[in-house]
Amino acid sequence: MKLTVKSTKELLQVLDETKEAFFKDRQCLYPYTEWEHRRAQVKERLHRLPEYVHQAVEVINREEQKMGRPPKLELEKKVNLFILVRFLNKSNRLAEESLQYFQPLFGVDVSYKYIERLYGDPEVKLALHNLFVLLLKNEGASGDLAGDGTGCSVSVENHYRTNPNKFGKKFVHFFSLIDLATGMYVGCGISRLSEWDAFSKAVAMLRRIGATIRSLRLDKYFSTRKVIRMFDRTVSLFLIPKKNIARIGAWGDILTRMMASPVDFLSEYYHRNICESGFSADKGRFGSIVRQRREDRQQTALFSNALFHNIYAIRINPK
Repeated sequence: MKLTVKSTKELLQVLDETKEAFFKDRQCLYPYTEWEHRRAQVKERLHRLPEYVHQAVEVINREEQKMGRPPKLELEKKVNLFILVRFLNKSNRLAEESLQYFQPLFGVDVSYKYIERLYGDPEVKLALHNLFVLLLKNEGASGDLAGDGTGCSVSVENHYRTNPNKFGKKFVHFFSLIDLATGMYVGCGISRLSEWDAFSKAVAMLRRIGATIRSLRLDKYFSTRKVIRMFDRTVSLFLIPKKNIARIGAWGDILTRMMASPVDFLSEYYHRNICESGFSADKGRFGSIVRQRREDRQQTALFSNALFHNIYAIRINPK
């Protein structure tokens, strides 16, 4: 059957009917036994976290400090302190009080201002990035990805779900590319401008770390020719075009696969729901509010959330 605009719109109607028939009331039993077994992976990651931190710091080339006051803490201790503060998930002042108990671990007292400066420390941010990559390499990613975006408020007065003005200084956009097999983020982007800007940064990070991309699932906001052209033809894209589609062009391969089996196409497309599950877990662990005010520190806070997501990621019955 030849692909035309008319046949494509008919295909989209078939797709809507298929959703109603096969996916509307779909339910599955959750394998709690397997989930308990997979929790051992999380314990192992946490057990090896100091080792990963050491490796992440060790590969950073640092010039010998010749001038100025010597640092209060070495870089490895800084990173461990930052991780501990994020685990506590408290304001800097409350974290300062809580750290009095852990003072013997670091050998020095740190103020809430010192804690806040860790978010802007370039060496800490580089070590966190290295740690992110080390975790991914250790687990291994399948290359079958899904992507979606969410937002975090910078104030308790604004809520991402109820406030339609999700831009500017009120919200920070976060976009994640998640691996279906492991449930880990392989790329993420943070932006105060738009979800599209966050998506572009996530794709750039994905390519920068050299992650494999075999397939990708995105919602209709990203159903554009511009997105299709961002990836070569070896990547299987699961996108659903908008109903006002006017030309086939770049959509040819996607529509051909959709026409061959609408049910199989939708089954793959709906794997992107794992993104919402990931966001729910992240916000449950760290909340939906970013306490930092400077943009670079907001990015560090949200990137660390992505890092901890990978530490706690458990994927049951992938694909």
